[in-house]
Amino acid sequence: MDPDTALLAQTAGVTLVTLMTTDAWRRTQDGIGQLWRRVQPQRAEAVVAELAATREDALAAGGVGDQETLGELHLEWQGRLRRLLVAQPEAAVELRRLLDVLDPDGATGPTVTQHATASGHARIYQAGRDQHHAPR
Repeated sequence: MDPDTALLAQTAGVTLVTLMTTDAWRRTQDGIGQLWRRVQPQRAEAVVAELAATREDALAAGGVGDQETLGELHLEWQGRLRRLLVAQPEAAVELRRLLDVLDPDGATGPTVTQHATASGHARIYQAGRDQHHAPR
């Protein structure tokens, strides 16, 4: 899979789960359902049901500040979307368009791209958000 498609799946997974807990939930559910109905109609109803179940989990996790569960839900949908894009590469255009409509300012979170090269005994520490170091 090319890096752009992988990044799209990652961004879409985070955006999708984040929007599940907002007023944009219905539009998000409708948009993802329509996407699946067009590219994999045999899976569409199951995906819509999975969206609803994920929303319940996301609301519960968000209510108690359970970031680990939210992260798992992001990864779960990232994987589903990645598999969809591998099977139906033409869906990438529609998915990007849907993300632009649902989250026009990219407000659900930044996209982080990091590159590093180390040599010798060098250490590299990278983080997309907070980074904590425990004493040795």
